[in-house]
Amino acid sequence: FFSPLVADAEMLGTPDPELASTMGFSGFGKKARTFDLEAMFEQTRRTAVERSRKVLEAREREKEDQIEKEFKIPYTASSVSASRPTRPGSTLTEREAVCGESEDNSNEALSGPSMQFQSSSKGPAEDTDDDDDEDDDEEFIGPPLPPGFKDSDDDNDNDDTEEEDNNPVKKIPDSHEITLQHGTKTVSALGLDPSGARLITGGYDYDVKFWDFAGMDASLQAFRSLQPCECHQIKSLQYSSTGDVILVVSGNSQAKVLDRDGFPVMECIKGDQYIVDMTNTKGHTAMLNSGCWHPKIKEEFLTCSNDGTVRTWDVNNEKKHKSVFKPRSVQGKRVIPTTCTYSRDGKLIAAGCQDGSIQIWDRNMSVHTKFHCRQAHASGTDTSCLTFSYDGTALASRGGDDTLKIWDIRQFKKPLNSADGLPSFFPMTDCCFSPDDKILVTGTSVKKGGGSGKLIFFYRETFQKLYEIEVTDASVVRCLWHPKLNQIMVGTGNGLAKVYYDPVKSQRGAKLCVVKTKRKERQAETLTQDYIITPHALPMFREPRQRSTRKQLEKDRLDPMKSHKPEPPVAGAGRGGRVGTHGVTLSSYIVKNIALDKTDDSNPREAILRHAKEAEENPYWVAPAYAK
Repeated sequence: FFSPLVADAEMLGTPDPELASTMGFSGFGKKARTFDLEAMFEQTRRTAVERSRKVLEAREREKEDQIEKEFKIPYTASSVSASRPTRPGSTLTEREAVCGESEDNSNEALSGPSMQFQSSSKGPAEDTDDDDDEDDDEEFIGPPLPPGFKDSDDDNDNDDTEEEDNNPVKKIPDSHEITLQHGTKTVSALGLDPSGARLITGGYDYDVKFWDFAGMDASLQAFRSLQPCECHQIKSLQYSSTGDVILVVSGNSQAKVLDRDGFPVMECIKGDQYIVDMTNTKGHTAMLNSGCWHPKIKEEFLTCSNDGTVRTWDVNNEKKHKSVFKPRSVQGKRVIPTTCTYSRDGKLIAAGCQDGSIQIWDRNMSVHTKFHCRQAHASGTDTSCLTFSYDGTALASRGGDDTLKIWDIRQFKKPLNSADGLPSFFPMTDCCFSPDDKILVTGTSVKKGGGSGKLIFFYRETFQKLYEIEVTDASVVRCLWHPKLNQIMVGTGNGLAKVYYDPVKSQRGAKLCVVKTKRKERQAETLTQDYIITPHALPMFREPRQRSTRKQLEKDRLDPMKSHKPEPPVAGAGRGGRVGTHGVTLSSYIVKNIALDKTDDSNPREAILRHAKEAEENPYWVAPAYAK
């Protein structure tokens, strides 16, 4: 009885018991049914081809005459394969040619170019099986293209890219702009996180505002505003390389680090201002000027101050700086650094000083400078910005002497190029490189009523003035060109932060918030009772669902308890626990007499002398006593 089952099991091939128990299918003796997917797909494809062939044949007959006139060539597959020149290096195998002929002669061949033409248009001959699969996937419909014909869309795209390469102005994303209202005073600091999701602005009004592009609507309101440094102007704001913390440099001597939501993480220690040698004190002793994060090490940042030092710090150690760099003048005297920055690889530290010099140290050697240029800018002016190019070879400096210069740090004696006539009234006027490193951008300052502040673009190689944007009727202080978003952020002297973008060239950022409609402001529902939603409460405890706010307001107005109608005075006898104004009880008598006017307006001398005549005629108290 069991022999057929055993024979079936042997025929099916019972798996190895150890392997079966390991894999967890030891209880199954049957083999899974297999499907030939390739055969199924092939059958489906042939059915679809047969259906489409009948529809397309009718259309092709109508279009054939018109297309023949346009391209002036015969549209049989054999003539195309004969007349079409093959590209250099494209050879046809015999098998491909035979396949092409056989498919042309077969009934199932599609109208249009032959398979031979398709294979030759691909370039070098590939494995014929791969060709057949690709041909199956991409069925050509319609007449073949004439020799030397290119897709017009591809040509346009290529022309556009070539034109952009030849004309860098095309790369500037300035077709659209949005304006963020920070306040009324100068926006002196801008910061964007590495992903470009959040913007922070700081100003002379001591405020730091947080803007979330994805969370904002078209009303463009900041989602948080705070004053992290009490009454000190904000000098610099920057997100770390990971975007999780923010460095805040203000007018006091202690830099702060905040997290993404504005809560304090650490505050640098204040140094001892009575120590002469600044190396021996633990922190800055005078006002800060600038600061920035290390581009590679996420815990390290850099600050410079009016105490004549540039210090590096660790976020995890707020008690003492990591290292101190002391810029020196030609005479070896202390000089104040007005701006500082790291190189792109973080190995160099550069500082611009008040004597006009730019001094660069190796990050690990704080005593002697590695590069320095003594007369980079005019002495006595504040160099407001230093920034390294993305390739790390060039350094751009924005001077307080109204110039913008670019330097090769390997030949640091004289600038590669220079542009003058760029007024700067602020000690933090910016300059920055474009994401492709070919354009240098800076802003100009204007006096009140003296015209418009401009954002000016220079070609890096020749320092030719490419383009300018009139931003607003106030100075342009900060500028920032984010490489991921391809959008330009600008901080101005009248409290605006502007974002320039292009819908095609730019990504995310301002594009996210301008498409959202403004939310309707909800009227303040002062008199309505808070509605507590308790979906799982018992029916006897569940509150009735509110239907309309207006009806609820009317009901609450009629309810004397909810609308707090003042109680009217009690008329007649007291009731409801309140005492009447008059009655027979002692308490009512007291209430009635509480407010009586008991003041005596009579003359005190007359009040005493009215008893004088009686006392003289009938002496009782004084005269008899003395008589005895």
